[in-house]
Amino acid sequence: MEEGLNQLPTQSSIHVRGIVSNPFSIKAKALIRQIPAGRVSTYGLIAGCAGNRRGARQVVRILHAASAKDGLPWHRVVNREGRIVLPRGRGFEEQKGLLEAEGVVFGAGGRIDLERFLWSPGRGSR
Repeated sequence: MEEGLNQLPTQSSIHVRGIVSNPFSIKAKALIRQIPAGRVSTYGLIAGCAGNRRGARQVVRILHAASAKDGLPWHRVVNREGRIVLPRGRGFEEQKGLLEAEGVVFGAGGRIDLERFLWSPGRGSR
């Protein structure tokens, strides 16, 4: 089910379960939830589509803080080069395994071919 950004909350902040979320965080989480299995997006693309083209690090923080709690498919977000940024022994292998299980292929140097596997809003699932 594809959700448009125009359907996302636009209040300056929303209080949910004791946590205050700002519009950027709400939009970023909604976008991350839309990434289909077998596809990836980038921190910067999610940030730009959520309203802050320079907010890639904010997306990293959102994933770190909310992936488990909000059930986000954290493993489907990589850097702009198509690489996993987690260090080996600290999540790299788990993320790579999850992506490979969904059919994502890693090429030379551990890169994902973004021409083939990149998802972006409005582009569809394939």
